[in-house]
Amino acid sequence: MERFTAKDFRPQFAGHETFPLRTLWLKKAFEAVKDGADRNIFVAADAIVRFGVGKNMAQAMRHWSVATGIIEEVEMRCLPSPLGSAIFANDGGLDPYLEHPATLWLIHLALAGSPEMSTTWYWAFNVFGSLAFDREALTRGLLDIAQERGWKRVAPVTIKRDVDCFIRSYVARSRGGATEDAIEPILVELGLIRPSPIGDAFEFVRGPKASLPDAVFVIALDRFWRDAHREAATLSAEAACYGRGSPGRVFKLDEDSVIERMIRIGETTGGALAWSETAGLKQVVRHRAIDEVAVLQHAFGIRRRAA
Repeated sequence: MERFTAKDFRPQFAGHETFPLRTLWLKKAFEAVKDGADRNIFVAADAIVRFGVGKNMAQAMRHWSVATGIIEEVEMRCLPSPLGSAIFANDGGLDPYLEHPATLWLIHLALAGSPEMSTTWYWAFNVFGSLAFDREALTRGLLDIAQERGWKRVAPVTIKRDVDCFIRSYVARSRGGATEDAIEPILVELGLIRPSPIGDAFEFVRGPKASLPDAVFVIALDRFWRDAHREAATLSAEAACYGRGSPGRVFKLDEDSVIERMIRIGETTGGALAWSETAGLKQVVRHRAIDEVAVLQHAFGIRRRAA
């Protein structure tokens, strides 16, 4: 069953203190917990000095670091995740200063591909049914589903702030009178949402994504496969294009773009996954499990066996 529709699902519309994710925050958070740290490190008395940001920003830094899967909270400890270490380690890290688009796509995938800590992100990309929208439409839609599902302690003002943070995460503010907020949200570079020419509205940009590496597509496909289809040995092209949490929805890819990438999947995964088009069935077959970090080497031009 999809986690978003489960009876015990608990949405989250706060934690970021209304601050979109900024360029250096994940690196700073990783450095602070790379050897393990107390879970309260982001709210400790010295957090302002340690992270070089205000109190609320330090809490936002913690939220984004956990939501993107860069750090993990285990009992009362904060630890770097295997993926976080692979990306941000000073010694051999793939992209410690977020200079490669693959890392930005991975960050987006973590937020839009999973509903637990970024419910608005998941809902907007996977459930909301229109390419065009405004703040009111997203807010109203989330309030409606909260009422329908009986989600408790979901206040309209909280949803409104979360929607505003969501939009500011992907849409640059006007350059006139530029501020720090206007240039720092890192997901703007992906070009997934753009202002509509009509009024204060926006639209998702659906179609090919030239900067999206095949390796990140594979990671998205594998996560979706494991979450939504469990132990199935095959995954249909239709599910990969249109299923909630699928690469097609999360990355706003058109059907042709999804299938083109699925056809190349054997090379990207070292044969762990393979394209099949037998008896008119377009699907991917799983031969063995993949290692995300190994697959990610392809995105950074490091060729090694992916499983």
